[in-house]
Amino acid sequence: MSPRTLIIGGHGKVALLLEPLLADRGETVTAVIRNPEHRADVEETGAQAVVADVESLDLEQLTNLLSGNDAVVWTAGAGGGSPERTYAVDRDAAIRAMDAAQDAGVGRFVMVSYFGAGPDHGVPEDDDFFAYAEAKTQADEHLQASGLGWTVLRPSALTLDPPTGRIDASAEKAGSVPRGDVAAVIAAVLADASSIRRVISFNSGDTVIADAIRS
Repeated sequence: MSPRTLIIGGHGKVALLLEPLLADRGETVTAVIRNPEHRADVEETGAQAVVADVESLDLEQLTNLLSGNDAVVWTAGAGGGSPERTYAVDRDAAIRAMDAAQDAGVGRFVMVSYFGAGPDHGVPEDDDFFAYAEAKTQADEHLQASGLGWTVLRPSALTLDPPTGRIDASAEKAGSVPRGDVAAVIAAVLADASSIRRVISFNSGDTVIADAIRS
């Protein structure tokens, strides 16, 4: 039986690049989207679209949504906007999804975070980015304390450049990375058990993605 992977934030730029990578290797891919008008975009990738607003779903509803999947990938986000909504989506909904994944018996959870997240993110409270930094940090911490087979991915600034298939997973300072390479990293960690219970920060680089993940 092929692996079943559910992607939350299924119409995002990274998700739309990830979905065909998983579908083409034989996985059953479900993409959760808020806007029904995005269904066709998702289904063109080979994924199945499910319309649901994870921000408004409670734990039981999320558990039902996630049930039957082997892995969950969180690529959703409030996309800026008010701090209240940033916390509601990037922290609270993400944490509910993690708890739901455990309740549903999902073994694997991949969180797309950002380079620099963590208790020492250093973003001042009066900065517009503070709510996002805090929300992602708290969500990452909740996932790392869970019983899930988790991986936290922390890509640096995302670009629309063509993917290279290579990254630097040892950089100490943020740079940039094409969204296509982020999608390829997600696909790689889902297929590599050595990535479980690891935080992987990365920029563009010179190491083939599979090798960078293994190291």
